[in-house]
Amino acid sequence: MKTNYIRIKTAGNNDIINITPYLEEILEEEKIRDGILFLSVIGSTAALTTVEYESGLVEDLKSLFDKIVPYGKDWQHNFTWNDDNAHSHLRSSLLKTNLFVSVTDGKLDLGTWQQVALIDFDTRPRERKVVVKIIV
Repeated sequence: MKTNYIRIKTAGNNDIINITPYLEEILEEEKIRDGILFLSVIGSTAALTTVEYESGLVEDLKSLFDKIVPYGKDWQHNFTWNDDNAHSHLRSSLLKTNLFVSVTDGKLDLGTWQQVALIDFDTRPRERKVVVKIIV
């Protein structure tokens, strides 16, 4: 097993970033032909998913999260910690912070229009770290 890290500066507030190119670079550098990538974003206000990464769908995804887990609601976490990011934790919990992606013949096993995305739900910009465990 090998471990790599992806560090990405985010804008927060539903910032959705395509991390597929970073994963492809890791495959090339590590010369991985077949195996599994286990991805885990550090923190409880971010998540990983797959999506067709195009501007319309990215905006739709942001809108979806704004509708199902709105900012500014009287979430108990906000009262407990006197902050405003309960919605960020809840959104992350819906998607989760980890994801598996299989690799065959040196390529990620993704659909034609499918990419791996990091979503930062927190209320402020920050640097996110994604741990990439390579299992061959």
